[in-house]
This record gives sequence, C-alpha cells and structure tokens, in this order.
Amino acid sequence: MAPRRRGGADIVRPFRILAGPSGRRLVTAIPFIWLAVFFLAPFAIVFGISLSQTRFGIPPYEPLIRGSEILARLDNYSFLLSDALYINALLNSLQIAATSAIICLLIGYPIALGIARAPQQWRAPLLLAVILPFWTSFLIRVYAWIGLLKNDGLINNLLEIVGLIDAPLQLLQTSFAVHLGIVYSYLPFMVLPLYAALERQDTSLLEAASDLGARPWRAFVTITLPLSMPGVIAGFLLVFIPAVGEFVIPELLGDSATAMIGKVLWTEFFNNRDWPLASALAVSILVLIVAPLAWLEHMRHRRANALS
Repeated sequence: MAPRRRGGADIVRPFRILAGPSGRRLVTAIPFIWLAVFFLAPFAIVFGISLSQTRFGIPPYEPLIRGSEILARLDNYSFLLSDALYINALLNSLQIAATSAIICLLIGYPIALGIARAPQQWRAPLLLAVILPFWTSFLIRVYAWIGLLKNDGLINNLLEIVGLIDAPLQLLQTSFAVHLGIVYSYLPFMVLPLYAALERQDTSLLEAASDLGARPWRAFVTITLPLSMPGVIAGFLLVFIPAVGEFVIPELLGDSATAMIGKVLWTEFFNNRDWPLASALAVSILVLIVAPLAWLEHMRHRRANALS
C-alpha cells in the first residue's frame, strides 16, 4: 500500500495553532518567561542579599532565614541614605550620564538626519561606518583614548608642534575625558534609533510645508522633530541608562572627582566584600532608574487611551 502523502491542511496546521488564541498566548508568554528567569529571579536574589548582613565566610552574608525566623533588615538602605559618599556618587553618575546623553543627542541627530536624507545607495555604507567601532573591543577603544589624551599623547604633542601650547594640557583623568569616552562609546546607540525614526518619516509632509511657505527650519521644528521624538526618547534612554552604571570609562579616563556609582559598587563587592550593602546599592540604582520610566510609560498609555 502506498504511503499516504501529507495534505496542505496537515502542513499549515501548526501555523493555525499559533494563530489561534492559545498560540498567541504562548508566543506572548515566551518573553515574559525570559524576563522572569533572567531578570526577576536574579533581582529577587540580589534584593534578598540586600536585606542580610555581612559576615566573614562563604558566602559573605548572613542567611535570611534561620530556622523559622526571617532575619530581613533595612539597615543597608538606611546606611546608604546617611552616607554622603553614595549619595554624591549617585548624583555624579546621573549628572555625567544625562550630560553625555544630551551631547550624544546634539551630535547624533544631525548624523542620523543626514543618513536618512542621503541617497538610498549611500545609507548602508553610512550606517556601517556608524556601527564599525563595535567590531573592535570596547576596552581597546577606551585604552586608545589614554594614548590620545595623556600628557605626552598625540593631542598634546600636536598642539605643542603647532605652537598653540607651551606645556601639556591636563586632558586625562578629568571630567572632560569621562564625558568624551562615554559620548564616543555610546554615540551609535543614539544614532541608530534616531535613524530608524527619521527614515520612516513621509518626506511629502516637508514638501507640503514648503509649498505652504514654511522655511526649512520651521518645517524641521514643526514636522521632523515632533515625529522623531520616539527615536529621541529611545536613543536618550539607550545612552543614559548604561552610562549611569558605567565603570570602565571612569576608571580608566577619570579620577577620584569623577567617581561614579559603578566604581563604588565594584569596590563594595570585590574590595570590601560587603555584598549586602552592594546589593542594596544595586537595588536602589535600579529602582531610581526604572520607577520614573515606568511612571512615564503609564502616563503615556493614559494619554493615548484618553485620545482614543
């Protein structure tokens, strides 16, 4: 007897299952399971350690549960609020991250706009030039700035050769060097979402504005910029959030005056071996960053629902 061939209905049946209500629930559940396993579970562990107390041993913290007694305490959080070191490091991190994100926006917006308005055959090479630094190790790129900014580095040597300075400028281990390193390292994260937002815009709107007598700058302010705000917000967050916890760039290019919260966190974990305090610091940073973002997203949904 000849084997029965599968019909077209048998081939498309798995796709029909995925298209049904149960299939849609399965597809949407996958990212939530991923977040639960790789974000919520580690966060719960770190939060539990932050409620413990340090001790000498392995692991270097007291167990939260001893017998039937729960030994959770908030001493670490109250200590963070009472010590100026952590408050100043956090404020310094927020200031450096916000300033660097604004500089990236000012530099990245013209770049993204130029790529989006370039001829189609030039867009791919220009985008490749933007992401090309990612092909080199992040650490090597930061170390390269040391060779450029140090007292006998390339920049100071060139300035002395042309006669603009008589003595080397203090460029390395300054706030300027930290901002420069962050802007250089995270600029592609600003350009790419801006390009995605600008490339999707309908250029006929600009043509209509020009026909109605609007000058280019007015068309940009009233049409291009408002329509690109999702890209602006996404790029700002992609730069600001990782820059807050940046450790390598301040460590290599900055000094004690530019100490950021990432360095303090590393010191508490590995030098002081105070895991509970370091965990409390990590939880506090996450809450301070995520809570405003969650509130803004909630307000955006409320505004969208009110308009609909």
